[in-house]
Amino acid sequence: MTMFSIQAKDAISRRLAPAAVLVTLLLASCDKGETGRLIDPVTPVPAVITFTQAGLYPEGVQYDAPNSRFLVTSLTTGRVGQVKDDGIYSPAFPDDPKLVSAIGLYLDEPRNRVLAAISDPGANQARSTAATQGKLARLAIFNRSAPTAAPVIVELGTLRPALAHFANDVAVDGLGNAYITDSFSNLIYKVDAVTNVATVFLEDAARLGTPAAGAFGFNGIVFHPDGYLLVAKSDNGMLYKVPLSNPSGYAPVATTQNLTAADGLLLQDTNTLQVVSNAQAKVFRLATTNSFGAATLSGTFATKAEFPTTLARRDGNSYVLYANLDKLFGGQMPAVSQYSINRVTFQ
Repeated sequence: MTMFSIQAKDAISRRLAPAAVLVTLLLASCDKGETGRLIDPVTPVPAVITFTQAGLYPEGVQYDAPNSRFLVTSLTTGRVGQVKDDGIYSPAFPDDPKLVSAIGLYLDEPRNRVLAAISDPGANQARSTAATQGKLARLAIFNRSAPTAAPVIVELGTLRPALAHFANDVAVDGLGNAYITDSFSNLIYKVDAVTNVATVFLEDAARLGTPAAGAFGFNGIVFHPDGYLLVAKSDNGMLYKVPLSNPSGYAPVATTQNLTAADGLLLQDTNTLQVVSNAQAKVFRLATTNSFGAATLSGTFATKAEFPTTLARRDGNSYVLYANLDKLFGGQMPAVSQYSINRVTFQ
């Protein structure tokens, strides 16, 4: 090595040293989420995103990381919209007359789809009818790669036309098949990933029954990568484990935690489940050591009394949506204008 190259190397090292120290300091000062992932210190992720849209009443929420936005549904418009960190709300996908009230939401990243459960609780005055109110269950499938394309609409409630219906939440398995809970009939539907053909996946009126008129049974649902679904039942606060290979072999998850009014579910990892209770205004974190044969409380987050519904995962943290649906169905006027998506911190 020549003297010139040695001197050049020393000069470069002297210039790089301060930059290396700066990078080290920045990394050391970064915030970390629940999973320990570093969060950008230059543009910190907000703890609360407040957005204004009069009378929107969102229910479902997902985080779309490539597009830096939360996706939210709406009971009063039936649309799926987006919320940026600056609090600006705007529609994310096209409207459709069959989108009466959009409830639960699922972002299927591998297949670039956004799936929304569609019902009619009477909140959309422009589209609710006597023929559909309390009797509607649909799945809307949007193409994230073609956001202006019309959604695919899959009819679910017509599989059991004599029952009351409320399509509530959506989960997707590893093959892309969708599972949708029906809160009024206590059914779980399955929609094939390739054909979009719907079938009844779980039905057991003898053991599960149906809730009282206007009450909610099956609600939140998540897919576990070990091959089963976890499903919340709001009226009695039960959690159920439903094997994909044998849905009739479902069983309750043993827990001493009161989960009455359980709403949205989020699988934090394979042994940790987060459960929102809207009426209790809390998010519960449950842990298991036996594949959700049983689960115990490992943390609680008290929300504001603004009817929390469900959760989204972002940068290693969970965010809960404050939907204020109690104000909607309580007839409060004027309609609520501000809603928020809030980082969860367990105690």
